[in-house]
Amino acid sequence: MELKDKVALVTGGAQGIGRTISEELARAGAHVVLGDVNLEGAQARAEAINNSGGSASAVKIDVSNATEVREVFDFIMKDKKPVDILVNNAGITRDGLMVRMKESDWDLVLNINLKGSFLCSQQAAKQMMKQKSGAIVNIASIVGVMGNFGQANYSASKAGVIGLTKTLAREVASRGIRVNAIAPGFIDTEMTRVLDEEVRQKLIEQIPLARLGLPEDVARCVNFLVSDKSSYITGQVINLNGGMLM
Repeated sequence: MELKDKVALVTGGAQGIGRTISEELARAGAHVVLGDVNLEGAQARAEAINNSGGSASAVKIDVSNATEVREVFDFIMKDKKPVDILVNNAGITRDGLMVRMKESDWDLVLNINLKGSFLCSQQAAKQMMKQKSGAIVNIASIVGVMGNFGQANYSASKAGVIGLTKTLAREVASRGIRVNAIAPGFIDTEMTRVLDEEVRQKLIEQIPLARLGLPEDVARCVNFLVSDKSSYITGQVINLNGGMLM
């Protein structure tokens, strides 16, 4: 198994894309730490991974809280070993037209999606620099590249994640650390399943591959980016969107 003896932290690992990423990395041999504000959910997913022959544990983490993030990384290092792989997946939406958007909704989305990626990457990079190896994957979004009606805060946060990815990749490359991002298009998750069927069909009509993406599509891409198969790839944004944006 390619990721044997690696420790991977996946934020937002209790559900959706994060859950599927965690399962994929566990199948590849990594010990996966599922970090989430929903500790009970993360523990349930970790137990399921362990019961299926993988190795996983769970931690509660608010990625926007610097003290909590630092404590989680310290705990993982003491409990297992320094983090080899970080997947910054935790994210939220608070949609609304920009002219009507509450400042609190702007701040909340930026704090979790962008500041959270910064805080976790900062702690991971410190551990990885001592090992002179490591891989960080940030989950961005197609809307961070092209924008989206009613998502000024989310679009700005994901555009920031892309900028963070490229800058950090330059700063840590000499230490053997690779940093990449994935910008998924519209993925079939709990968030998109609440859409009206007519809206879903209009979305699919804009996608050349004529389907929504699957969480497994994102998870397999993450697995590739953290493995030695991508050892010469850093600072890149993989547009995983079925051709919706080329």
